[in-house]
Amino acid sequence: MKMNVPFFDLKPQSLSLKEEIQSAIDEVFETQQFILGAQVEAIEKAIAQYCQTTYAIGVASGSDALFLSLMALGIGPGDEVILPPFTFFATAGSVSRIEAIPVFVDIDPQTYNIDPLKIVEKITERTKAILPVHLFGQCADMDPILQIAKRRNLFIIEDAAQALGSEYKPSFDSKGRKAGQMGDLGCFSFYPTKNLGAFGDAGMVVANDSLLAEKVRLLRAHGSRPKYYHKWIGINSRLDTMQAAILLVKFKYLEKWTEARQRHARKYEKLFQDLPSLVGELRLPVIQYGNRHIFNQYVIRVPKRDQLRKFLAEEGIGTDIYYPLPLHLQECFSFLKHRQGDFPISEKAADETLALPIFPELTEDQQEMVVDRIRAFYKK
Repeated sequence: MKMNVPFFDLKPQSLSLKEEIQSAIDEVFETQQFILGAQVEAIEKAIAQYCQTTYAIGVASGSDALFLSLMALGIGPGDEVILPPFTFFATAGSVSRIEAIPVFVDIDPQTYNIDPLKIVEKITERTKAILPVHLFGQCADMDPILQIAKRRNLFIIEDAAQALGSEYKPSFDSKGRKAGQMGDLGCFSFYPTKNLGAFGDAGMVVANDSLLAEKVRLLRAHGSRPKYYHKWIGINSRLDTMQAAILLVKFKYLEKWTEARQRHARKYEKLFQDLPSLVGELRLPVIQYGNRHIFNQYVIRVPKRDQLRKFLAEEGIGTDIYYPLPLHLQECFSFLKHRQGDFPISEKAADETLALPIFPELTEDQQEMVVDRIRAFYKK
């Protein structure tokens, strides 16, 4: 029997929490503290504790978290920041917004995260920071990146927008380190489809350094303290109190939802057991080392990706592509003078990867339908 399977469905989760969320919104309404109310400080404390950092600063979006982090570190015109080209636009866009120069480094073909072995050759006297992305919910290989940064006196900003709760565990007997706590600053997004999603845009910066944290806190509010006295030229990027209240409600369920995503990933792996022999080059997500992968996305690699996606859409199954065109080939970055072939692993990933449904409320029947239709496509 044909069954529609959305790529992502926010309704079940939102409806299950409707009364709790309405109560939280009503509380904000009663206080009338719509800007930097008590709920903002509460979610900051909760996220700092969860990420095992000393500080957390709520901001308006994950994009602003990156932008403010760059500002706080004093990175500016002409400075170079190393990052992967296979990521969401905001990673490089934030660097360009501050008039610094994005310097791309290709990715690892299995994890899709920046390849540490290729970083050193891109460092120049103008390099100020490395901006690794913890893509799809798995931490980048941070130890070699941290070692490079220490030797070369570089800052590290973790783009952990998709990785709240992920852990980097380079050996199975080592203690995991949370995404966001390893660099100078860590950046998170609470876009609605994230593991912890708001009812709009929202973000967070985490830090262990008190001076950096204080600078981000001031920069998010026009660089002002006390009111009308401006130490720095900042921006208006405060986490909205209403969003903070909603996030506080949803935060209680974050681990439960993450475990559901991990359970779905294991189910997919089991369902896909016979597919490699049928498809030939089908690749499932690879968990590096003993990492904790939170599966913000479940991304496979397949031949005839675009034809498969069209077929699945006709069968009522939603998918998405993260990301169809690497950043070095985007028109807005043409000033960097990159060409097709400059970063072949990223380009190949852009041509072959496909994200399947993995939201917490996904059912086993829906997963079986997804894999059954993929199997049917390749049998043809």
